[in-house]
Amino acid sequence: MIFTTYWFVLFALVAVGVFHALPRADWRLWWLAAACASFHIHFAGPAGVLPIVVLMGVTYFAALSRRPALCVAAMLACVAALAFYKYALFLVAEGIQPLSAPLAGYLTHAARDLQPGAPPLGISFFVFEFVHYLFEVRRGSEPIRSPLRFVVFSIFFPSLVAGPIKRYGQFIPSLESATHAGFSSSGVAQGLARVGVGFAKKVLIADQLTLYIDRWQPHFAEQSLFARWVIFAAIALRILMDFSGYSDIAIGCAMTLGIRLPENFNWPYLARNLQEFWQRWHISLASWLRDYVYIPLGGSRHGWARRILSGMAAFALCGLWHGPAWHFAAWGLYHGVGLAACVTYERVPLLGPALSAVFRREPLAARALTLLFAWLGWLVFFYPVEEAWRMAALLFAP
Repeated sequence: MIFTTYWFVLFALVAVGVFHALPRADWRLWWLAAACASFHIHFAGPAGVLPIVVLMGVTYFAALSRRPALCVAAMLACVAALAFYKYALFLVAEGIQPLSAPLAGYLTHAARDLQPGAPPLGISFFVFEFVHYLFEVRRGSEPIRSPLRFVVFSIFFPSLVAGPIKRYGQFIPSLESATHAGFSSSGVAQGLARVGVGFAKKVLIADQLTLYIDRWQPHFAEQSLFARWVIFAAIALRILMDFSGYSDIAIGCAMTLGIRLPENFNWPYLARNLQEFWQRWHISLASWLRDYVYIPLGGSRHGWARRILSGMAAFALCGLWHGPAWHFAAWGLYHGVGLAACVTYERVPLLGPALSAVFRREPLAARALTLLFAWLGWLVFFYPVEEAWRMAALLFAP
C-alpha cells in the first residue's frame, strides 16, 4: 500500500508543510500541482504517466470546446484506454483464444509490446473521473478553464490511487477555498486524526487479519465449523478495514490541505437491506454507477424489467471495474441479482408481504440477512467461483 511507505509519509509532510508556508494562493496552487506530479511520476513511472497525460490533454481540450460530439469522443477514448490497458489481455484470452489460438497469440504479443509492465497507476479512477467531467460538461456545466486547476483535479495525490472518486463540481470550489484560506490548525488536526484512524484500520487490523487469513484459509475445509466462520468473518472485516482505512487516509490527507473529498464508507455492515448497503459501501463508486450507468440506461423510469436490466448492467461493470477476472464479474452480477430481489420481493404473492412484515417487526433479521449476503459475496470477490462456492457450502456443513 502506497500510503504506508516511508517515502509517502515524508512526501506528505513536505507537501502539506510547504503548501501552508507559502504566502500566496497562486503559489500554493503551483506547489500543489508540482507535488501531485512528483507523486504520480514517482509511483507510476514514465511508462505509466504518458498514457494519463494524453488522456488528460484529450479530456481538457474536449471539455473546453464544449462541443457534445467532442465530449462523447473523448469519453469513448478514455473508456477505450481503460479497456486496452486493463482488459485487453483478458479479452483476448477469454474471447479470441477459444476461436483462434494463432490470432490470440499475435494480439497478445502486440498488446504486450504496446503496454507498460502494469496498467497505468489509478487508470480506473482517472477514467471514471474524466467520464464524469465530460458527461457533466456535455450536459451544460462549465468546464475547468485553468490548466493548472485541471491538473490538480486530475492527479490530486490523496485520491489518485484508490479514490474516493471525485466530482469536479465539488472539488474545484474546495480547492479554491483551500488555496486562498491559508493555514488552519483545527483543519490540520482533524486531518491528522483521520489519517491516524486510517493507519490504525489498515496496519493494526487489516494487515493482521491478512496474515491470519493467509495462514488458515488454504486449510478451510480442515477446520471446525466455528473456525470456518471465524475465517469467513475475518475476510469480510479485512476488506472493510483495508479499504475504508485507505479512504480515511486519503480524506485525512486532503483535509490537512483544507480540501474536502467525498466520504466513501458509512458503517455498511449495519445496513438494513442491500440498497442501503450500497448507499454506505464505496459510496463514490456506487453513486458514479447510479448517475452515469444506471440512470442513462433508463433507471427506474421504464418499468421493472428495464430497472432490473439497468441494475444488472451497472453491477456487472462494477465487478469488472475491480479487475479483469470472471470472479469479479460474478461478484457484480451476484449483487445485481441481490438488488433486483431486494426491490421486487414484496411483489411476490404471499411470500413477499410475509417477509416484509417479518423485517418490519424484526429489523435485526433484515440486517443479519443483508450482512450474510454481503459477506458471502466477498468469497466470490476474492476467490475463483468454484472455490467460493465450496467455502460457502462448508459454512453450513456439520
